[in-house]
Amino acid sequence: MIQKERLLYWNNESLPQGDYVLYWMQASPRSHYNHALEYSIQKANELNKPLITFFGITNHYPEANLRHYQFLIEGLQDTQKMLAKKDIQMVIWNKSPEQGAIELAEEAALMVMDRGYLRLQREWEEKVASSVTCPLIQVESNVIVPVETASPKEDYSAGTIRKKIQRELEYFMKPLKENSALRSSLDYDFDLFDITDTEKSLNKLDIDLTVPAGIFKGGTLTALNLFDQFLEEKLEYFAQLRNDPANNCLSNMSPYLHFGQISPLYLAIKASKTGALGTESFLEELIIRRELSMNFVHYNPQYNKFDCLPDWAKNTLLEHRNDPREYNYSLDELENAKTHDLYWNAAQKEMIFTGKMHGYMRMYWGKKILEWTDDPRKAYDITIYLNDKYELDGRDPNGYAGVAWCFGKHDRAWKEREIFGKVRYMNANGLRRKFKIDKYVERVDEIENN
Repeated sequence: MIQKERLLYWNNESLPQGDYVLYWMQASPRSHYNHALEYSIQKANELNKPLITFFGITNHYPEANLRHYQFLIEGLQDTQKMLAKKDIQMVIWNKSPEQGAIELAEEAALMVMDRGYLRLQREWEEKVASSVTCPLIQVESNVIVPVETASPKEDYSAGTIRKKIQRELEYFMKPLKENSALRSSLDYDFDLFDITDTEKSLNKLDIDLTVPAGIFKGGTLTALNLFDQFLEEKLEYFAQLRNDPANNCLSNMSPYLHFGQISPLYLAIKASKTGALGTESFLEELIIRRELSMNFVHYNPQYNKFDCLPDWAKNTLLEHRNDPREYNYSLDELENAKTHDLYWNAAQKEMIFTGKMHGYMRMYWGKKILEWTDDPRKAYDITIYLNDKYELDGRDPNGYAGVAWCFGKHDRAWKEREIFGKVRYMNANGLRRKFKIDKYVERVDEIENN
């Protein structure tokens, strides 16, 4: 079912005599559980035309490096093969996505695009919308409840958006039926960017090579297998252990959600069917917390800056910016995990070597950067920089909301203290009290040494 609330008509153009329907598959590059793809197939079949999908690989996506591009290409390999089985050609070009989409739209009878939420993605969409002369329809497929349907404004916290989302869930939590294209597009002869060999394709790109790939392999098939393992082995205990770094009871779906390689709707429906004790807690993270982050970046143009914070948090941090710090670390010391804190160092190393940090440690990690940096604005910029550089799920709404939370966003004021003011404080004693945190350090050491 594709609800009308997922659709946005960008223009009132009439149908030209184009050769094909074009789906600009940029934010949701998957063939599995993709509302934009299914809508495109439906329209192509109605018009008795083949469907072409397009993905543009730009060399200079902000803050992206080899780690991100390798994960992306591994995912595109899955998608290209899976689409071919549906008689749908996936055109991949090494050029700025909006330019490639505009070029292909010249021969299209109808164009569909999925939806991104970040500033650059919106700029691409607006550029395409102002340039194409065929009908352009956007289909939202990377959230369960469309952003504007969930809330018409920026929400203060999970507490304020939860009821808004929950009252829409029954309507939007509907399985998505997958269809087949009636006419094949595989015989179209496009000059493609070849991604069949990952290393060769990466070598053709002019990208930052300073951060190697982590331990996670990209792709929808990998994501589906990982999630099945999570459901079988971890979901039952998720509510109890999700915050425990020593147990690592996580789904590891965030990189795949970031790259659009897995559907949040699919994950939610499949988890809901298990009856496992941890399901409610998992859905809180997957739906409420994740879609709060979409709300945040959609309505707050300063989402990756210190100025995105609520006034109370900005004011209290700036009032305490000259408080003495016991430790004051440089960016180089932080990036290379050279602090006095073994737990913080382990978190930084986990991110460097795997491409992902345990969620609870990510909160502790951000709080300590604030504590150990001589100015909160500088601390914010450092946290964003490190998160975006090393995390596979950085550079996205969840990542930006997570950093902002460390500085007071989506939280309340606490008892005032030095450096943090009224922003929530975390310390190493809390880690030792709640968890067998040394096991976490040992686990990260094993990853580093292997």
